[in-house]
Amino acid sequence: MPSLGVNIDHVATVRQARMTTEPDPIWAATLAELGGADGITLHLREDRRHIQDRDLHLLGQTVAVKLNLELACNQEVLDIACQARPYQATLVPEHRAEVTTEGGLDVVGQPRRVTDAIERLQDAGILVSLFLDPDQAQIEAGVETGATAIELHTGAYANATAKFSGDEELQTLLQASHWIHGAGLTVHAGHGLTYRNVRPVAELPHMHELNIGHSIISRAIMVGLEQAVRDMKQLIGGTVACQGVGDKGGTACPPA
Repeated sequence: MPSLGVNIDHVATVRQARMTTEPDPIWAATLAELGGADGITLHLREDRRHIQDRDLHLLGQTVAVKLNLELACNQEVLDIACQARPYQATLVPEHRAEVTTEGGLDVVGQPRRVTDAIERLQDAGILVSLFLDPDQAQIEAGVETGATAIELHTGAYANATAKFSGDEELQTLLQASHWIHGAGLTVHAGHGLTYRNVRPVAELPHMHELNIGHSIISRAIMVGLEQAVRDMKQLIGGTVACQGVGDKGGTACPPA
C-alpha cells in the first residue's frame, strides 16, 4: 500500500483569493493528519500565489508526519528550503503562466542545475525527489543526479481516464516504475489523480508514495477534509470507500 501525501496548496489558494487569513493551510494539515495522511505536501512557488513562507515555517513546527516541499531550482526558494529543512523536497518545473504544474522537470536539458540543487538540499539533510514525465531519457538523467526518488507525472494518464481510457498511459507508468525501481530509486506518483482513477496507479508494482491535492480538497468541500482524506486512504489501500469509486462507470460519490 503506497503512502498518501496530501497537497494543501488549494487551501492556500482560497485564502489568497481574498488575501485574508482563512482558510488556514496549517489547520488543513492537522485535519489531513487526522484523516490518515502519511505526509503533507506543499509547493512554495516563486510568485507565492498560494503557499507563503509563513505556512512553510509553521508547518515545519506543527506537522507530525512527513513534510514534502515542492519547489523549482530557484536559488531564493532553495535557500528557504535549506533553512526550513523539510523531510523531503521534490524538484518541479515552474512557469508563471501555468495554472498548475504542467509536465515533468527537464533534467536532460539542465543536468548541472538540477544536480547542484539536489546537492544543496542533501547537504541540508533533506531527501530529494524529482517530478518527471514517465520518459526513459528523463528518468535515466534523473537517476544520474543522485536523487533519492522519482515522482512520476501522471497527467497524461489522468487526462485519458477522464475520457474512460488510459490503458496505454498506465502501461507507460508501469514501465517507468520498473526503470526507477531497477535503478535503486523510490517510486512516487502524482498529478490529476482522483477517487475514480487512483486505484490502478496505487496498485502498480514498487509504488511507494502518491501525492494528491485537488481531488481531495474538492471532495472536502462536500464531506469535510478529514473524511475526504480517509476515503482516499481506503481507496489506495484496496478498500472501496463509497459505492462506485474507482469504477469506469458511474459513481454514487460526489464528483471529485
